[in-house]
Amino acid sequence: MAAVPPIARARSLRTQLPSCYYEGYLEKRGPKEKAARRLWTCLCGNMLYFFNNAKDVHYVEKLDLSGFVSLIDDPSRDRNLEAARLNLRMKDGEIKLTAPNLEARELWKGFLYSVVELVVPTTFTLLPGQLHMLNEVVEKEKMRQKAHAASKALSSPLSLPLVGEIPACFRPVSRTEAEVLLERHPDCGNMLLRPGRDGSSLAVTTRQNLNGSVFRHYRVTQKPQDGYIIDVETPIPCPTLHDVISALVEKSAGTLQPFILEEPYEENITFVSSNDENGERTLHCAPAGPISRVPSLPPKQGTDKWTLRSQTRSPSSSPQSFSPSGSPSNSMKRPVQCPSLLSQSLTDELKHKLEKRWTSQE
Repeated sequence: MAAVPPIARARSLRTQLPSCYYEGYLEKRGPKEKAARRLWTCLCGNMLYFFNNAKDVHYVEKLDLSGFVSLIDDPSRDRNLEAARLNLRMKDGEIKLTAPNLEARELWKGFLYSVVELVVPTTFTLLPGQLHMLNEVVEKEKMRQKAHAASKALSSPLSLPLVGEIPACFRPVSRTEAEVLLERHPDCGNMLLRPGRDGSSLAVTTRQNLNGSVFRHYRVTQKPQDGYIIDVETPIPCPTLHDVISALVEKSAGTLQPFILEEPYEENITFVSSNDENGERTLHCAPAGPISRVPSLPPKQGTDKWTLRSQTRSPSSSPQSFSPSGSPSNSMKRPVQCPSLLSQSLTDELKHKLEKRWTSQE
């Protein structure tokens, strides 16, 4: 079974979650749940997000795989004879999952192990194409984690380390610069996360239109033991910065949307060249299409084999006979153009010698 392509969801959620590696329906029962629920499950980065259905906008649960311990097949039979169970053991408990069939269970195991261990497992029954997908997931997750670590190390006006992944709507700008960005790009969203003025907190700047631009700024502080709080009249606790943005989207009934500035990229290759006559510089567009490679010419044949063949046909060696290329006697000779001219010259020389010998004998 091929991987299910991620379904396009509302922009507020799709831009916040990491890349979706695999998704599909799973029945899930947590440690404190009495009955299993059939949820659309998405593996995004090293997190599992659970939705009520494939088209739902907001996830109902999420599971951080950093507490992963093991993943074991459950041999017990399900009421659905084709279903396949497995137990996901975490540091804080065990979660029972049920896949639609055995093949789906093997795929889920492969993707989960690849994301957690960053190595493609070799003990599962998977096809070559599926193993290729897992290789791609491992490389993508390594790049994601590397970029995440680099984003933490970036210098910023903040004097406190950020917890969890930074949302895509984060911009290291001041309050005034945030207002200018939201005013200048209204189609890219109306909510921006930025450093706070004191350097020890964060802030969310929003822009809405009510007979003109209306800006609001919300303070976001970090709790002593991980997590954040939106400092409003009734404080809103949030585990991560992604949850801060999601809470504001939910509280505003979707009116507030994260600011995602998609910077354009060039569609054609261009270069600047100067005219040799007047020195005028012009911008050119490179031709489209595949690169045409000029076929390489075959190597030229050396003249040694022709020289040796000619020497064997000569009746005797003399100072006037043709010598191999590179010898001192050949330095003053006319370079050989082709084998046919060489043979003709040697034939004429041999005829001349024979005629001279016959004349002397007479």
